[in-house]
Amino acid sequence: MPINLRGRSFLTLKDFTTGEIQYLLDLSVSLKEKKRMGIRGNTLAGKSIALIFEKPSTRTRCAFTVACVDEGGHPEFLGKNDIQLGHKESVKDTAKVLGRMFDGIQFRGFKQSVVEDLALYSGVPVWNGLTDQYHPTQILADFLTIQENFGKLKGLRLVYVGDGRNNMANSLMIGSAKMGIHFAIAAPGDLFPEKDLVEECRVIASDTGATIEFFEDPRKAVSKADAIYTDVWASMGEEDKLAERMALLKPYQVNSDLLKATGNADCIFLHCLPAVKGNEVTEEVFESRNSKVFDEAENRLHTIKAIMVSTIGDL
Repeated sequence: MPINLRGRSFLTLKDFTTGEIQYLLDLSVSLKEKKRMGIRGNTLAGKSIALIFEKPSTRTRCAFTVACVDEGGHPEFLGKNDIQLGHKESVKDTAKVLGRMFDGIQFRGFKQSVVEDLALYSGVPVWNGLTDQYHPTQILADFLTIQENFGKLKGLRLVYVGDGRNNMANSLMIGSAKMGIHFAIAAPGDLFPEKDLVEECRVIASDTGATIEFFEDPRKAVSKADAIYTDVWASMGEEDKLAERMALLKPYQVNSDLLKATGNADCIFLHCLPAVKGNEVTEEVFESRNSKVFDEAENRLHTIKAIMVSTIGDL
């Protein structure tokens, strides 16, 4: 049966099947090939996209903007000081207004409840560009990068090292469970993800052949890894915890010794960026042949384009 995502919001990968996620990755490959050949599309011709940003961004903002323009649409940036979202006007009322003027809405901000309310009340597809809980658009770019390097996802070993309860760890765990990836988190016990989410992901994993593991010893965690992933030690809004996190997470730095501990010379390094080199990753690893961070950054464009095209575009 053909996959049809038209009219769907993209709030968390929990809402999508393995087949639907693979469809988005396959569409991303096609759109990337067209971009490389200089072929511009018109699947978003006549469409207007609202880009709401409570948090600043390089890759998310640029990817949504360029993807929209590439396919003939009009992106409208709405910063936190540009609209009344949640201040003088409720999220519900703002959603109803924007839904009458735009064909789709991207939200990048703090609360998952805000992006969910935008989807509930706007009447148009809403895409989660990042919240404190989830970062699903990033995961598609990560998985496309892994797929490009290994030709598959299922059965690979992906290890996340660092703050194991942030939006990236959460979303990688969900995505890995969906796609049959053997996923491990290396983190201090106090920074493991919430138990309810772990159990939910393990139920999903039981159907796909994925495994989910947790380690406090990073060297044990990365053994036989195909990909190592890390993120900043203090997420946006947690800057006051940086000194505490630096002391706690220093043993979890991705350096050449940890990369060698994989026993896999072809293990790739991934990071959602921006990176604080010298903290979660060394300059040596970041600039090594194993590092695919800039392929990953470019793939934000192609995967975000696939999300918009599949949910509101004229395919």
